Amino acid sequence: MSDNRDYTLIIDKSGSMMTSDGGGSQTRWSLAEESTFALAAKCEQLDPDGITVYLFSGRFQRYENVTAAKVAQIFQENDPSGRTDLASVLKDAVEHYFKKKGSGEVKSGETILVITDGEPDDRKAVMRVIVEATRQMERDEELAISMIQVGSDSQATRFLKALDDELGGVGAKFDIVDTITIDDMEDYTLSEVLLKAIGD
Repeated sequence: MSDNRDYTLIIDKSGSMMTSDGGGSQTRWSLAEESTFALAAKCEQLDPDGITVYLFSGRFQRYENVTAAKVAQIFQENDPSGRTDLASVLKDAVEHYFKKKGSGEVKSGETILVITDGEPDDRKAVMRVIVEATRQMERDEELAISMIQVGSDSQATRFLKALDDELGGVGAKFDIVDTITIDDMEDYTLSEVLLKAIGD
């Protein structure tokens, strides 16, 4: 993990995030909260400014400078419901990065972590946002997007696998996406997977 990267976390708050998978009583939403807390706490050790957190369903909200202490409040203010409009929120996060880069506020780069449990409303739009982002990039390391599946929806798994495999074929200049499906998680918790994703 590098202390001169910025970290942005994008969390799905569509209705299905209230589902609990397997025998555990924990919902996907409470898993997301737990892992957001772990990520914010870890990033805070390196960057006291905290991280940027987005929550999205049909609309999205952006929270800046989120420290571990703020995480519970953000999750209390939001209830999962609605659709999975991933393209809009991803576009905002990417534009935000390039705006900061343009004004010289960027560290060596940014890692965007997306926690989602379903297939997005518009798969092609998500691909377009990513391809467009790679065309504005100068070097491979400056922007990284990790898509992490929470829950066991097989359509979400298929979407993430396709995203991983097809981006080069649709004109992406760099391969900036890394996807972690439910099959890749093995016995790791979501928190462990997030911390591993920023450690690579």
